[in-house]
Amino acid sequence: MIGLMQRVRRAEVRVDDRVVGRIGPGLAVLVGFERADREQRLERFLQRLLAYRVFADDQGRMNLGLKDVGGGLLLVPQFTLAADTDSGNRPSFTPAAPPERGRALFDQLCKMARQAWPDTATGCFGADMDVELVNQGPVTFWLQVR
Repeated sequence: MIGLMQRVRRAEVRVDDRVVGRIGPGLAVLVGFERADREQRLERFLQRLLAYRVFADDQGRMNLGLKDVGGGLLLVPQFTLAADTDSGNRPSFTPAAPPERGRALFDQLCKMARQAWPDTATGCFGADMDVELVNQGPVTFWLQVR
């Protein structure tokens, strides 16, 4: 499981010019799944997203997680994160989970996230999405759970 986390002032996802997900300050996370990913690791992945310390404390240090600051969580499916880019000029998507498996994992992650964190919004698996965000910092981290 791969998460490209970005600390944001705001973020939204549009499909066909319609907003399907929007948050204020919080984390926008592009999520990709690889072939070996299993549902048993989703809980660990989600807990890391909610607790990862990327927000500043009173001294300006990144010591606070999403749970500490009460921000929004935007989950956006992006299978291209699992691409193999080691050779040539065209990515290979062989490492990515097949679409039906990726959809099942993403749907389960979203269900778990909504139960654990009320301010959760999502993109749409398989849709052509426009993602707009204001990255604060900029702060961006690659989180991988295997």
